[in-house]
Order: sequence, then C-alpha cells, then structure tokens
Amino acid sequence: MGVLNVTPDSFSDGGLFLSVEAAVEQGVRMAAEGAALIDVGGESTRPGAEPVTADEELRRVIPVIERLRAATAAIICVDTSKAEVMRAASAAGAGFINDVRALREPGALAAAAASGCAVCLMHMQGEPRTMQLAPSYAEDVVAEVRGFLAARVASCVAAGLAAERLAVDPGFGFGKTVEHNLTLLRRLGELAADGLPVLVGLSRKSMLGTLTGRAVGERVYGSVALAVIAVLAGARVVRAHDVGATVEALKVAAAVAGAGRAA
Repeated sequence: MGVLNVTPDSFSDGGLFLSVEAAVEQGVRMAAEGAALIDVGGESTRPGAEPVTADEELRRVIPVIERLRAATAAIICVDTSKAEVMRAASAAGAGFINDVRALREPGALAAAAASGCAVCLMHMQGEPRTMQLAPSYAEDVVAEVRGFLAARVASCVAAGLAAERLAVDPGFGFGKTVEHNLTLLRRLGELAADGLPVLVGLSRKSMLGTLTGRAVGERVYGSVALAVIAVLAGARVVRAHDVGATVEALKVAAAVAGAGRAA
C-alpha cells in the first residue's frame, strides 16, 4: 500500500503532493513500482495534528481519487474517519477505506457498510493531538490491542460488514511508546492468528528515529527492515512511502520463506 498524503502537514510527505497533478503523478509512480493499493489521505494523523473539516478533506482527496481511478489499475484507498468522505470517495472510485478510528465516528460504520469497500480497522489510543503525550497500557499492550480490534470487528459484522471485507491494523505509533511498538511487532503473529489480514504502517515512523538516529527522510533502510520483519511475522499488507525498495525487499523475503505471501 503506497502512502499518498495530500496534506500540508503530514509528518513525512506533507506539502509534497498538494496539487492534483503532483499527487496523481506520485500515485501512478507508486503503482508502477509495485503498489497494489494507493492510500490517499487528506487529513494528517501525525502526533499533534489538528483536525480538518469534511469540506476541506473532500476538496483535497476526491479529485485525486477520480484521476487515479482512471490512471491506474491499483486499488484506490481513502484514509479517513468521516462518513461523508467515505461516501464521496467510494462514489469517486475508491475500493478501500483505511480508518485510524476504526469506524467509531458518527455515521462511519453505516457509511462503510453501504459503500461496498473493504475496510481496515486500526487501533489508536486517544486522538492524534494527544496520543503520544503519555501512552500507557494497564497490563499487556498486545492483549488490549487485540481485544479492541476483536470488538470492532464484531460491531462491523453486526452492522452488515462481512468479515471478508475487513483487515486490522495494530496502529504502530498511535498511542504507543517505542517499546509498545516493538512488543506488538514481536508478537504480530497473535493478531494474524485471529484470521483477518493484518495491515502494518511502520514506514518512516518516529520509532526509527529513536532506534537509528535518522531524520524522517533518511529512514528508508529501517523502514524496509521493519516491513520484512512484519511480513515474516504474519502481516499481509504493508503501508509504505518508499514503494520500490519495499517491494523489492519483500520479493526476496518471500523467496527465502518459500511462500508467496510477501510478494
């Protein structure tokens, strides 16, 4: 899944793809490099990010989704928590909803169910503005994340979203310390064992800055390493900024593992 943020303030690529032309060019490039999905986001969810209105989010993402739908065979995703944006994005050609709030916003569950899109449900402790101030878990971060995702899956199925349309994301960096992130990665197989595809977003995250000392734009090698580790641990979808490098590494990992899952 290639990351395409059409925002001025995303932590890594904010401001780079604000024009429709630049965004579409980047999306087509990522598809050519091997991305099966292009994730278009119009609202930053980095730590400390401020929310934007639905109108502004729609203005940013809908023209890009429409153009990419016509320009590439990749599945177009919309990274949003707003019901209104989900409905408009689906009508514009999106086939996947990636929601950091796991369809908990007003109307989001009904909008996603009616859209026909596949949906990724992510765990986040708190809200983007405050989630990294002092994240903590009572006992076991993996058990808490797993329990939350299981409850959200049950709510979705009850609302008419078939389990076959769902994926789950433990939410690396969304209300987690570096140690929480590492624990989730080490035990990712426990989430995969629940039977739904696991999506991971580790690309260029701040934990890599802590582990390597590298600035955001210098975290390609660390990001690729985390992607390979995650896939070998059971992840089925990898969200990445550096698509070409990540695809190449996962092809090698798949060959070594003797399975096609990482390809």
